[in-house]
Amino acid sequence: MAIARQVLCLSAFLSLPHARSQPLRYSVAEEGESGSVVGNVAEDAGLAPAQLSARRARLASEDGRQHFRLERGTGRLLVAERLDREELCGQAATCTLPFELVLANPLQFLRVEVTVEDINDHAPVFPEEQVTFKILERSDPGSRFPLVGARDLDVGSNSIQTYSITPENAYFSISFGTRIKGKKYVELVLEKPLDREEQSEMGFSLIATDGGSPPRSGTTQIHIVVLDVNDNSPVFLQELYVAHILENAPEGSIILSVVATDLDEGPNGDISYQFSQAVGESDSAFVIDPVSGEIKLTKPLDFEAAENHELNVQATDGGGLSAICKVLVEVVDVNDNAPELVVSTFSSPLPENALPGTVVALFAVRDRDSGANGKISCAVEDQLFFSLHPAYKNYYELVTVITLDREETAQYILSVTAADAGSPPLTTTQTFTVDISDVNDNAPVFNQTSYTMYVHENNVPTVLAGAVSAADPDVGPNAKVTYSLVPAHPTEHPPCSCISVNSENGDVFVLRPLDYEQVKQIEVLVRASDAGSPALSTNVTVRLVVVDENDNAPLVLYPSQDSSRPSSELVPMSAEAGYLVTKVVAVDADSGQNSWLSYHLLRATDPGLFVVGAQSGEIRLRRPVTERDAVKQKLVVLVRDNGQPPLSATASLSALLLSDFSDVRITHSSLATEDEDDSLTMYLIISLVFVSLLFLASMGAFVAIKVCKRKELKGGQVLCSAGNLQSSLADAAAAGTLPHPYCYEISLTTGSGNSEFKFLKPILPSLPPQHCTMGRGTDNEQDFPLGPITLADVAANNPGMLSAEQFNSLSFK
Repeated sequence: MAIARQVLCLSAFLSLPHARSQPLRYSVAEEGESGSVVGNVAEDAGLAPAQLSARRARLASEDGRQHFRLERGTGRLLVAERLDREELCGQAATCTLPFELVLANPLQFLRVEVTVEDINDHAPVFPEEQVTFKILERSDPGSRFPLVGARDLDVGSNSIQTYSITPENAYFSISFGTRIKGKKYVELVLEKPLDREEQSEMGFSLIATDGGSPPRSGTTQIHIVVLDVNDNSPVFLQELYVAHILENAPEGSIILSVVATDLDEGPNGDISYQFSQAVGESDSAFVIDPVSGEIKLTKPLDFEAAENHELNVQATDGGGLSAICKVLVEVVDVNDNAPELVVSTFSSPLPENALPGTVVALFAVRDRDSGANGKISCAVEDQLFFSLHPAYKNYYELVTVITLDREETAQYILSVTAADAGSPPLTTTQTFTVDISDVNDNAPVFNQTSYTMYVHENNVPTVLAGAVSAADPDVGPNAKVTYSLVPAHPTEHPPCSCISVNSENGDVFVLRPLDYEQVKQIEVLVRASDAGSPALSTNVTVRLVVVDENDNAPLVLYPSQDSSRPSSELVPMSAEAGYLVTKVVAVDADSGQNSWLSYHLLRATDPGLFVVGAQSGEIRLRRPVTERDAVKQKLVVLVRDNGQPPLSATASLSALLLSDFSDVRITHSSLATEDEDDSLTMYLIISLVFVSLLFLASMGAFVAIKVCKRKELKGGQVLCSAGNLQSSLADAAAAGTLPHPYCYEISLTTGSGNSEFKFLKPILPSLPPQHCTMGRGTDNEQDFPLGPITLADVAANNPGMLSAEQFNSLSFK
């Protein structure tokens, strides 16, 4: 079925008009990597890469194996798997892999042939590793001895091209060629006669080399045995030869010569000398001249290894007959061996608290020389910490002398010298490296006697304030330092819970926000403990200083801001520029520049009338007071600190500009009503609206209101109490707020819910002399009537006075 299917496919291929007549040929080297590019099928076939995908191009081979694959996107033909030419085509001269490129729509076949080129990937191989030939020494030159040639799986120039012999010799050569029908042969050719007495056997390598680049080769060993005939054996002059030689005799020294004779003539009478057995370890120090029988040293002898050597020398003639004699070489001792030091026990590391006399090492000494050359004495270089004591026969102890300290010296390198009594003496030095193991005998030491750390107040929780560091001169667990907080005294409570220390690295953290105004610094003890047993520790004082932040606004002490009404200051109308009205006093709970306060006038009824001292907080008049100025001046003073960012507070106060009265008494209740908070304005508006509604509802209410106003006019009074006002003015003058006596006209409205002060202009110039004066005389006090004086009376005597209705209209907000 498979053959029939192949025939049908071939017939269809030949019958197609679109089949390409000439195949696409490519070549690729064997053993190529999978994915290696063979060629561009689309380009060589005149097709666009897009057509390959559109026409569903694929590869089809007769045997069904896909050695190659098509990359439709580019049209490249790629190696699908590793190609082995020898596996695919064997020893064929050429190796071609044919397959078809099948295209659809319309159906089209393109023949593709890929030649797999051979590479030199196989070396020649002989069937046997060694070949032996036995050849009579009488064989004629030109004699040929067939050889089984090597095999190389490669073909062409990569196959076997030459054979050679190495090392080259004069007896044999190689003949290599091709016989009938291309069969190759390899022969060993004898170039000259063999001489059994000269060389009974020989060996060389036969190398087969191919023509690859680089060339590869295979090797086999050729062993030639030369056969001879002989009837007389050699005879030695002595059966035993004895020689004496110093063990330090130099290489090449002649020990003695052996002599043998042979009755044969010619080659069979030629005698050669050699040791009769394979030279062992003892005999490897000697060599014999095969012709003269002279025995020489090849290396120095050792009396301690062998005091004598017995050699068997064989004399062989050209026919293969031989005789044997003995040679006895006696070695004379010299002082050529240094003492040997053999360590039995050695203790390292050694704990640093080991007691004096502790055995560190036990060793034995020996010298293979004899006599005085074998007598030994020992000494140690370091006599301060260690010493040597003889133990038993040739044994010595290395012991400690004093207590050791690892922190001072962690390792001792001791040199013990053993010397013999030879001339000159030979010495041997043994080095003992004694490591001292640590004992926890040192407490951790901080790198500072105390620590001062700084942290800003209002810090974030777990902020890093700093770190403490301690070192322990011990090593290992004894040097592992951990940190902890401890009370300053055993009887105290646990340390401050707001501070924590990292047990591993000594980082100090503040666990919660701090307030500089509550605590300015904290002192704690940090303990550094090692991990020894028992553990040792050291304490250090850590002082945590809280750095002030500008977190407190200024606090106004005067004028007091606690009451709902601002403070009122009295200012005479005659006050000049620079007059001290009052002083704002404020404090800041912060420290440093955060507590430096400055004062600024934020708002004022008349900003041009007052000036505030930036540093002192004093409020003074910028200019003289005029009659056009409002009687009631409201001021807001801004108090600001110097922090970053700055915080501030405001102080509200009022200043009453008073006319030039000599004595006047103003009741506390009347003054308070004038300084009522402006928030009552809303209530006044509501009251006025309600009154207006009542007025429109009933005309009778209007009459009642007129009666009430008449009663208010009758109730208007000017209060002048000489005693009370003088004492009040005296207190005010002492305070610096009212240095001159003033007189004010005050109207109290009985029907007013707010009982406001109604400030009028000074009436001092309009009063009769017996009622009020300017007080120009310094010695005359002015007397005021003790009884009340109505406004109507004052108005009758002073045409410039205001009526009750006019007075009510002059109220200030």
